[in-house]
Amino acid sequence: MQNVLTKSNKLLFVIGTAWLFDAMDVALLSFIMPIIGAEWKLLPTQIGYVSAVTSLGMIFGSLGCGYLADRFGRKHVMIGTLILFSAGNLLLAFTQNVNMFMLVRFITGIGLGGELPVAATMLADSFSGKKQSRMLVLADSFWAIGWILASLLSFLVMPIFGWRVTVVCTFFVSLYAFVMRRHLPDEYENTKHERSNIFHSIKEIWSGKYLQATGVLTVLWFVVMFSYYGMFLWLPSVLIAKNIPMINSFGYTLLMSLAQLPGYYLAAWLMGKISRKNILVIYLLGTLISAFIFGTANDLPIVLIGGALLSFFNLGAWGTLIAFTPSHYEAQYRGVGVGFTQSIGRIGATLGPFLIGALLGMGLSIPMVFMMFVVVLAVGILVLLFGIHDTVGE
Repeated sequence: MQNVLTKSNKLLFVIGTAWLFDAMDVALLSFIMPIIGAEWKLLPTQIGYVSAVTSLGMIFGSLGCGYLADRFGRKHVMIGTLILFSAGNLLLAFTQNVNMFMLVRFITGIGLGGELPVAATMLADSFSGKKQSRMLVLADSFWAIGWILASLLSFLVMPIFGWRVTVVCTFFVSLYAFVMRRHLPDEYENTKHERSNIFHSIKEIWSGKYLQATGVLTVLWFVVMFSYYGMFLWLPSVLIAKNIPMINSFGYTLLMSLAQLPGYYLAAWLMGKISRKNILVIYLLGTLISAFIFGTANDLPIVLIGGALLSFFNLGAWGTLIAFTPSHYEAQYRGVGVGFTQSIGRIGATLGPFLIGALLGMGLSIPMVFMMFVVVLAVGILVLLFGIHDTVGE
């Protein structure tokens, strides 16, 4: 029993740290945005383009790498995505203008988008039922640790050495790929499934018994990523817009990020006690209320409370959806199923931050912009309530 627990924990750590590095990259971008905006004299709309282009690359990475993981095995595809986005971060430090910055971020996004669905699929292959759900939420909780580490780098390193040196630090993520190569068991290669082409796989998940699940899950991933990337990539910038100095906004973002961890751990604890569907409803509703509080708040204590609640519920919803998705697909289509639904979510991740920049550029207030997220989250809750069943235990 002890060996089984050790093996499970080891696997959780190895795969979970992939989420950690992924989060570090996304979080650092949110801190870099106001700095390059001032450095290159960018308009809010241009900053929206910068934040959205990474998600655009993620759309291709999610779908393409999900398919490759089904056909050629999970391990090597996952390592390749880590190397790709790590090298992209090294190149980012040498960009001299916004157009070059966006090109590198697009390439980096392919690796970022491909890594998460492959990691989730790999972990789902190893467990089933409540154990599978709990392990997926716990793995996703490493995202919060990555965000906190990025917040620390931005608060402690970036003001002294600048954003370029801070970004170079994340290049060393690529070294972890070699650690992963040693510690991921070879039996994952047994999950390879020969397939004629990617279009055949997509046709399968959009037909028969997968049709309803795929339709609902694409909507849910769109809603969760639209709200998360829209609100969190702009979080330091929104704090600055609320008349909080830049250095203080970085520190406050760090404090609010700490609330992500209990959000994940509560979701993991609830797995098996109530249905995953009900857990997701609770967290999406909490995200909706938190978005309203944070968007309309003007007093610093309310801003911080709203931001902490937003971190708690939005990331808990993401973790629960990670646990909810893979079990709706059999192993031979799991990579494509998870990758495709997340690729549609990446469209939301692209639109969310872009729309904030566009709407702020048009003169809309921050409370009005956040009402957009409230409406989208309400739609997601309704689709979840009436569109899908929880398949665990059936």
